[in-house]
Amino acid sequence: MNFILFAKALHVVGFVSWFAGLFFLGRLLVNHAETDTVAASDRPDAALRAAVLREEYTGMEDRVYRIITNPAMMITWLGGLLMVVLNPGYFVSGTTGWLYVKLAAVVGLVGYQLYTKRRIMLPMQAGERPLSPWKLRLWNEVPTFFLVSIVFTAVYGKVGQLSYLYLGIGVLLFCLLVYRGAVAYRDRRADAPPTPNPD
Repeated sequence: MNFILFAKALHVVGFVSWFAGLFFLGRLLVNHAETDTVAASDRPDAALRAAVLREEYTGMEDRVYRIITNPAMMITWLGGLLMVVLNPGYFVSGTTGWLYVKLAAVVGLVGYQLYTKRRIMLPMQAGERPLSPWKLRLWNEVPTFFLVSIVFTAVYGKVGQLSYLYLGIGVLLFCLLVYRGAVAYRDRRADAPPTPNPD
């Protein structure tokens, strides 16, 4: 059995699941924050609806973090570390320093995950609102920047064709495009007529 291929497959399965968990968790947090709009509506059962939604989102956030996001992060690290142990040549092959850049980005992603849980998810579940729905939408895009940076660093760095200048410019342009798209979406939603209640 080729253990390096097994470790690589494990690593890929882990990071795909990890990002799926982070994106889903971010979406749940946005929905959770928007329950305040439900509570402020003029419906007679608005408070009850908001309370039910908050309870549902709290449970879903806990499950996504505990069952998907955290285990997937551990699988990603396990597969990646196995690859490096089985082939230490990763540290010296390809573009100089690419693996260190990738590892730094992965450590940054772990920081993002822990910050999201401790400073956003848990306070929201306690009734606080550390970020508005708009800021949560932007916060939910942060893993995308890590994803782009990590994948391009690994693919181009391993074969020795990584330009750190182009990587930095590319990630910056990508960030600007995502931000402009988010602003356009926010403005379009603000201009849209309110949806009528189904009563």
